[in-house]
Amino acid sequence: MRAVTNLTVHGIGRTTRELAPGEGDTWMSVAQFEQVVDAVAGRPDVRLTFDDGNASDVEIALPRLVERGLKAEFFVLAGLLGEPGRLSSEGVRELLGAGMRIGSHGWAHRDWRTLGPREAAEELSAAHHLLGQLVGEPVSRVAIPFGSYDRWVLNRLRSMGVTRAYTSDGGRARPGAWLQPRTSLRHDLDRGWITRVLDGGLPLRRRAAELAMRLYKRVR
Repeated sequence: MRAVTNLTVHGIGRTTRELAPGEGDTWMSVAQFEQVVDAVAGRPDVRLTFDDGNASDVEIALPRLVERGLKAEFFVLAGLLGEPGRLSSEGVRELLGAGMRIGSHGWAHRDWRTLGPREAAEELSAAHHLLGQLVGEPVSRVAIPFGSYDRWVLNRLRSMGVTRAYTSDGGRARPGAWLQPRTSLRHDLDRGWITRVLDGGLPLRRRAAELAMRLYKRVR
């Protein structure tokens, strides 16, 4: 397999918590989510990931993934477990028991480029420790909040033993690459958008812009 498409799901259906500014842009309906999982079923070149640890991961997504024989990777905010509208510890175990993989999205959804010493300890150490205890093995894969990273963030993650880091840069990825770009699913997606993303039909100008941004983030 030469390339894969990584998709990111945030929230599905109605939410019982107040959304942060702009968060609604990546909150999709149940029908839209079902369109996506129907489109990716049987496609080994597509990976599904989930960010933010929303309750809809278990309540809505999990049964539909299981029904279609799909696996996914869930990146959890360790410091928000059990809050209204969020995954609980029991929910994380339910995902794990269904064959899903658990990774870290940090502690409290902060920008990792702006962390002070205390916040860095929470986001990059305490979160991994808590999630590792919860799943019974070390957590070594992360999804970078807001897709915000630079050389310092990447070097810090490598030094911690992170084995794969997901971004939100868009575009396709080499299957075994350490840094994995992803495309976020949005509230306004339709079948045409899904087809273009999965089949690499995005305009050349947009693909070039995504690649240029990835290169810039790595060296800034």
